[in-house]
Amino acid sequence: MVNMTLFSQTINKISRARFNSIVKKFQGDKHSKGINSWTHLVCMLFLHFAKANSIREIYYLLKSATGNLNHLGITKKLPSRSSLSYINKHRSWKIFRALYYELLEMLISSRRCGKTKLTIPNKKFLILDSTTVTLCLKTFNWAKYHQTKGAIKLHMLLDYDLCLPTYVYITEGRKSDISVAQSLNLPSNTVLVADRAYIDFRMLNRWHNKGIKFVIRLKDNILYKSLRENPLPENNAQHILKDEIIRLIEPQSKKNYPEDLRRIVVYDEESGQTIEIITNDLCWTAETVSELYKKRWQVEIFFKELKQHLKIKSFIGTSENAVLIQIWTALITILLLKYLKQIAKYNWSLSNLIAFIRFNLFVKISLEQWLNEPFKPPGKEIEEIQLKIF
Repeated sequence: MVNMTLFSQTINKISRARFNSIVKKFQGDKHSKGINSWTHLVCMLFLHFAKANSIREIYYLLKSATGNLNHLGITKKLPSRSSLSYINKHRSWKIFRALYYELLEMLISSRRCGKTKLTIPNKKFLILDSTTVTLCLKTFNWAKYHQTKGAIKLHMLLDYDLCLPTYVYITEGRKSDISVAQSLNLPSNTVLVADRAYIDFRMLNRWHNKGIKFVIRLKDNILYKSLRENPLPENNAQHILKDEIIRLIEPQSKKNYPEDLRRIVVYDEESGQTIEIITNDLCWTAETVSELYKKRWQVEIFFKELKQHLKIKSFIGTSENAVLIQIWTALITILLLKYLKQIAKYNWSLSNLIAFIRFNLFVKISLEQWLNEPFKPPGKEIEEIQLKIF
């Protein structure tokens, strides 16, 4: 019989030894007042798994769990509401950021990565985008956006194979996407897909010279001349309307990007619009370029999952540190959930997995068994053993 809850078995996927080394690096327990970083992490992960609405709910829901909380690693008393509020404000959010990247590295090294149908040999496929979370400026007065509105912006590089961000940068809402993209240090084997908000020809030229391939939607006001047209696909890709080699003609743009570009015009049946795409790769088929840009939608799906299923639109603390802790623990939570989805034999959708595990957080059953056979009646194994006796 399993004596650990599903929630306990899930958070035990996090290596305590590695987490303790991160805490030691950032001196997270130096002024902990008896509430160590692990207990803090468990409470914040519980916030997301249970989708609690406040510190009060975290406290009372954990307190109502039958028995002690030793199986969660909480060996001392449960933090009070005031204590949890205090440590959210004062314990460094960098601990949780470091933990996210540590877990991501473990996921990659364990070869639990997803398989993509779109393969580009020896290339890393990344999608660049950002999302804005609106805040009340009077309450979150540090999150500058407009004169009457506050917001934070999450800038992300999404790994297409993992469907998880390999880079996250959180800023005030008024921080431009271009300024963050310009600071990125991308490896040369990268294929990067982005929307037209990232059109900066000086930056694109730097990427091109580094060997990075990009696929970006073209703005309507960009001036160019056509050098030659490539033949269109015959029967299997009627949505490709044009494939041509172009050169920029506006003086400043031409100075910033003097090389030739490839422009592909695609008809999108869902929206009924034509989309202009540019890329610095002159060899891929037009269908490949079109498919690469189509996969950019995966980052929008990730943002939707993050905002719908986890506590990312309302916050239990108002300080910048508390908000950053909540965001990074949300990312840790979705990483754990996607890991469980990956190892499960049952074909879970992420939304169903989140809903089912939320409903069964304190049920004592083998996590692997539950993931593989979620609808198998409990006690069936005992009945099978008894029948074998006869």
